[in-house]
Amino acid sequence: MRLTELILSDQDFFRKLMGLFRICEDLDNVDGLHMLYKIVRGIILLNSPQIFEKIFGDDLIMDIIGSLEYDPEVPQVQHYRNFLKEHVVFKEAIPIKDSLVLSKIHQTYKVGYFKDVVLARVLDEGTVANLNSIIHGNNAIVVSLLKDDSTFIQELFARLRSPSTSAESKKNLVYFLHEFCSLSKSLQMVQQLRLFRDLMNEGIFDIVSDALQSQDKKLVLTGTDILNLFMNQDPNLLRTYVVRQEGIPLLGLLVKGMITDFGDNMHCQFLEILRSLLDSYTLSGAQRDTIIEIFYEKHLGQLIDVITASCPSEGNAQSSSCYGERVEPPTVAKPEVLSNICELLCFCVLHHPYRIKCNFLLNNVIDKVLLLTQRREKYLVVAAVRFVRTILSRHDEHLINHIVRNNLLKPIIDAFVGNGNRYNLLNSAVLELFEYIRKENLKSLVKYLVDSFWIQLVKFEYLSSVHSLKVKHEQFLESFGTKGTVNVSDNRKRGDERALEKEEEDYFNEDSDEEDTASASMSNTQKVQTQPQAVLSNGVAASQPSSRSVGLVDYDDDEDDEDYKPPPKKQPDTSEEDEGTMESLKLKRKLASKDREPELTKRQRLGKNPKPKESVFAAFCTTLNPSVLPNKKAAISMHSSRTADGVKNSDDVSQENDSAASRSCSNNNSSDEEDRKENEPASSRGSSDCLHGTLENRQLGAEDCPLIPPKSSPEMAVNGS
Repeated sequence: MRLTELILSDQDFFRKLMGLFRICEDLDNVDGLHMLYKIVRGIILLNSPQIFEKIFGDDLIMDIIGSLEYDPEVPQVQHYRNFLKEHVVFKEAIPIKDSLVLSKIHQTYKVGYFKDVVLARVLDEGTVANLNSIIHGNNAIVVSLLKDDSTFIQELFARLRSPSTSAESKKNLVYFLHEFCSLSKSLQMVQQLRLFRDLMNEGIFDIVSDALQSQDKKLVLTGTDILNLFMNQDPNLLRTYVVRQEGIPLLGLLVKGMITDFGDNMHCQFLEILRSLLDSYTLSGAQRDTIIEIFYEKHLGQLIDVITASCPSEGNAQSSSCYGERVEPPTVAKPEVLSNICELLCFCVLHHPYRIKCNFLLNNVIDKVLLLTQRREKYLVVAAVRFVRTILSRHDEHLINHIVRNNLLKPIIDAFVGNGNRYNLLNSAVLELFEYIRKENLKSLVKYLVDSFWIQLVKFEYLSSVHSLKVKHEQFLESFGTKGTVNVSDNRKRGDERALEKEEEDYFNEDSDEEDTASASMSNTQKVQTQPQAVLSNGVAASQPSSRSVGLVDYDDDEDDEDYKPPPKKQPDTSEEDEGTMESLKLKRKLASKDREPELTKRQRLGKNPKPKESVFAAFCTTLNPSVLPNKKAAISMHSSRTADGVKNSDDVSQENDSAASRSCSNNNSSDEEDRKENEPASSRGSSDCLHGTLENRQLGAEDCPLIPPKSSPEMAVNGS
């Protein structure tokens, strides 16, 4: 840093040093020239921007380069100045009148030559970075000065559009335009966008369209480079132009350039431009629909025709296979072009699934692309396999069915079998396709592959992918058979469940009229007594030895429940003592009839629906005293809940009912204690007899029995429920 300060403090240091260099060169003082080379190289390696600014001036730069021609490590003297003066020619496609712009252009070229040629062996990274920053700054100054000169830009495009301009001049103008766009990367982002927008408004895309139609390959390459610069900077500018009426031919030129053999892999640049234009993830609504529609209607067919024209037909392939080689048609595209077409088709499958599906199904595109499997270039066969793999990744049922229906995988299987046991990219690609079909459970394709090609694939069963495909097919067959059996049984089970639910709904939807007369209820009771079955407290029908048995609910004839009419609501002044006495007597008769019941009937009843002791006890507690019941509505609701409990058979539901019945029993016992203070002794005796009968009934071994005796009255039937 101290040395740099000393050098910069002397304003005449470099002028005196270069004067000494000229003297030594005139005297052919080789030792002095070698010493000056080391001094100048050391000053440059100080890597000072202020020193660079001085030595790269127009008055010193040529002498600095001359002093570096005498490298003591190089036996021969270099001639850098001679090359810059005689061989380097500065072409002005359009005259530049600004002297500052011209000076920066010349300085930029000399600094680049200095960095890349003169001191390429000795410069370190820091020095190279500073030299690059000088070049970058000069480019920004040049582009800024030119773009702000409106007369210069207008004159440039006027010459490009003028018919009087010669072809050579137009070519140089296009080269200048390309370099001008390339140097714009030195500007800030906002300034770059403004510059490209101004160039588009001036008509740069029209100039590029003319360049793409030229027969000069270098000029076509320059035009594609300009389009790539626009696509990297702001793709919407080119898309906006393509959707216009005057921009439609440009898309066709890009497709034509992709299938034309320009050499130097230029078709790859056309591929990148087309992919950027058709990228659905960055397109807006109107632009996307228009560009995609134009491409699919006018240009996709051209790409498919190139494939069909470049691949041998089946007849030619069969006839030439006997001689070991295929005869190709005269107009055959280069394999690189066909590979790029396949890559673009895969891109379209991923980005435009609906458009691709319609086009493929209507024009049989898949079959035409699979003609590539007949080419002898293995990477083209792999490209066709990759194309099918991309289609399957969309999981489109229409395309999959189209493949199965038209036997489109046959060319791939033939290529795989023809490849034999060679472990190459084709083998791996086909095995990966099989593995993908198996993992994604594409049943139709698995069945199609195994059923149609297993005879050919059986010799490759030692490969895990082929063997797994066969196993997957067998699993599908087994699951299909099991599923069919399960479906039949499930249908029967659902039918039984629906029938049971329908009966329950019909029962609970039946109307019960509280205003019916007692005479109607008497007739209903007599009708129920004629039924051959009685219903237990849990709702299960049991066979009775006599026809006098009466059930709470009769599932065999739901019409009886419709005719049932409960007795009218009793008045408060009715004698409750008489009712208690009658009820106790009826319970005694019921117990006596139970003792006389045959043992065989008990066993049958036990086998049908066993009931816990607590449930029977709770059920009898509900019939202790009709005075406990608040009204007839509560009795009817209890009757409905009792019937619902009869339908449920699970242990959980039974436990819930037992607990509910126990709570009801405790409430009834508390009510009985209050009633005993007011009622006569007959009522008390009835209650005690009822409890005594209940305890005796519990000793029957938890066997269910009718809660209501066969000769019970309608009032007893209602209140007991």
